[in-house]
Amino acid sequence: MEEQTIVLIIGAGPAGLATAACLAQLSIPYVIIERENCSASLWRNRAYDRLKLHLAKEFCELPHMSYPADAPTYIPKDQFVKYLDSYIERFDIQPKYNTAIESCTHDEGKDCWISLACDVTTSVVVRYKSKFLVVASGENSAANIPVIPGLHDFTGEAIHSSLYKSGAAYSGKNALVVGCGNSGMEIAYDLASHGANTSIVVRSPVHVMTKEIIRLGMTLVQHTPVNIVDDFLVRMSNFVFGDLSRHRIVKPKEGPLLLKEKTGRSAVIDVGTVGLIKKGIIKVHGNISKFNGNVVEFEDKKESSFDVIVFATGYKSMANTWLKNGESMLNNDGLPKKEFPNHWKGANGLYCAGLARRGLAGIAIDAKNIANDILSTYNTHRFEMN
Repeated sequence: MEEQTIVLIIGAGPAGLATAACLAQLSIPYVIIERENCSASLWRNRAYDRLKLHLAKEFCELPHMSYPADAPTYIPKDQFVKYLDSYIERFDIQPKYNTAIESCTHDEGKDCWISLACDVTTSVVVRYKSKFLVVASGENSAANIPVIPGLHDFTGEAIHSSLYKSGAAYSGKNALVVGCGNSGMEIAYDLASHGANTSIVVRSPVHVMTKEIIRLGMTLVQHTPVNIVDDFLVRMSNFVFGDLSRHRIVKPKEGPLLLKEKTGRSAVIDVGTVGLIKKGIIKVHGNISKFNGNVVEFEDKKESSFDVIVFATGYKSMANTWLKNGESMLNNDGLPKKEFPNHWKGANGLYCAGLARRGLAGIAIDAKNIANDILSTYNTHRFEMN
């Protein structure tokens, strides 16, 4: 089978949906394909129950559609999914689900992208021919679990955070969370709240903030230099949380907003985890050296046994496994070569949305830029892909 379209979008998460909506607003034809059987599968199927958007709703809207007026400031996961469903309906987005991309190659002679995708329910391979290609498969497309000696022989339960739903099943068990980002810290809180004997591995420096401090900072930085805002945020954090270094939590040298801008690493929005750490209810460890059965040895040579390990160690992009001729835009990790805000465009009609580690606000910027850039070419050329 073969289909032709002006734009092919790979992925129906928030980035793909936002791009589709922006193209629809400009009357540019597109096809959007998705390997899962639903849109935004990360949010629907691979997010823990208590998850809320960590940023205030004004920083988390997709293009051309606001949240309902009565929506809470911090949107719960289920309400965000409903927002996405309404978004799909409003812009009449019709993803081709269960369609897994296998390869995308640029045909220089015909100046178009040839993409092969497999219908996972029928095994039929469809050949798509498009003038433009948008990589919107996400920076969170595959779970990332570090290689640690002895992990394969761990006798307890070891899962990635994408499979974690609730701590209810782990009451009374010894649980270790690896990773101290927002997911790791919140999962540790959830486990402890459900009666698990909880520990967390803090592997690197991290800023800890309240949601109110971050909201204020993101508002101020629109009118004030980032270094001044960062200094203010760090002082506010110190006032609220005190010196956390005695609990093995140390701050990065760079401020929270600048660090996010440079590396994509977010500050942790505390949900109560710090209070439990201070009380000794949640124990903090350094890096893991090795596993021995159900015993974990840490770098300081201390050992503890655990029933369950939750790896909140992030995700990785898989775009390089199927995207050929993408070296103008993506590095070896499948992430943009160029820094924000110039990361979203490659050569030969190649674009990426949602790969800059800028959250939903970054997705909205990418989608608008891509659609407007395609429009400028679409209006001045007639495309014949024979």
